[in-house]
Amino acid sequence: MTTAIPTTGLEVQLVARPKGWPSKDDFALVQAEVPRPGDGQILVRNLMMSVDPAMRGRMSEGKSYVPPFELNRAMEGGAVGEVIESNAEHLKPGDTVLHGLGWREYAVLEGKGAAKVDPSVAPVGAYLGVLGMPGLTAYAGLLEVANLTAGDTVFVSGAAGAVGSVVGQIAKLKGAARVIGSAGSAEKVRHLVEDLGFDAAFNYKDGPVTEQLEKAAPDGIDVYFDNVGGDHLEAALAALKVHGRVAVCGMISLYNATEPPAAPRNMTEIVKKRLSIRGLLVLDHANLREEFQREVGGWIREGKLRYRETVVEGLRNAPDAMLGLLRGENTGKMLVKIA
Repeated sequence: MTTAIPTTGLEVQLVARPKGWPSKDDFALVQAEVPRPGDGQILVRNLMMSVDPAMRGRMSEGKSYVPPFELNRAMEGGAVGEVIESNAEHLKPGDTVLHGLGWREYAVLEGKGAAKVDPSVAPVGAYLGVLGMPGLTAYAGLLEVANLTAGDTVFVSGAAGAVGSVVGQIAKLKGAARVIGSAGSAEKVRHLVEDLGFDAAFNYKDGPVTEQLEKAAPDGIDVYFDNVGGDHLEAALAALKVHGRVAVCGMISLYNATEPPAAPRNMTEIVKKRLSIRGLLVLDHANLREEFQREVGGWIREGKLRYRETVVEGLRNAPDAMLGLLRGENTGKMLVKIA
């Protein structure tokens, strides 16, 4: 069956830069013209899109490692879709591709900017999560940035999210002696321990993080994988052993802050313990992609690594998905099903 070529499609635009927490008023749903693809380009009907914490940073103005989203233009992000028209030699209508123009029903992009994926090998959402950018972030951050060693004790903040949930499982599979996670609800804590195999987990809302981490890791930790920042980083600095390592992936507790954070207040621990702290951007670790997909894909097939997705139905509800992600309403990867 031939798919009709659309002339317009729904897209989600950023129309205001949020001060503090975003609101639905910062977004607009717009019917926009869909251009025909030029030489080397493809037209894609998006099926599923990713919602990621880093998108909050791009909603604000300011210099960063990627430009901010443009106002009154469709936002961007990972998506998987079906090619419905192609002027690229290596892609044909019916192919399923991964690309970076989410937040819209239809995307026209350079064929070289799309990667063909096989939906018979894994569900399309997996290419945006456990087998995509979040999974590679976890893999590279733990193994190459934090330099995990067998026998380490590892603490992961935001451990029930798309990255953290994979970090903890990889740590166990690579021989960590003990893996501890923090999350924001009793249900997520149960999920970490009972479903994902963490040795211990705690709800950061139940009391001071420093006290809960000390109880969970009385002998200290060797590695901290930071998705949260703030009081979690302060707690980790207190718990880290001499020559401990920190991979800083994100600091979601600060993304909507309008005032400087109160914590961490114990930065002298870095000197006293000779700690190594490195920031992490997945863009720097593309060289690991094939190794990552081979190893993690194998663990998934063997049932050794599990993942969960939170799927919001409909592109019109993508702003709600973004706000829900920032409130911690997701378990595992946050996705929006477009078609």
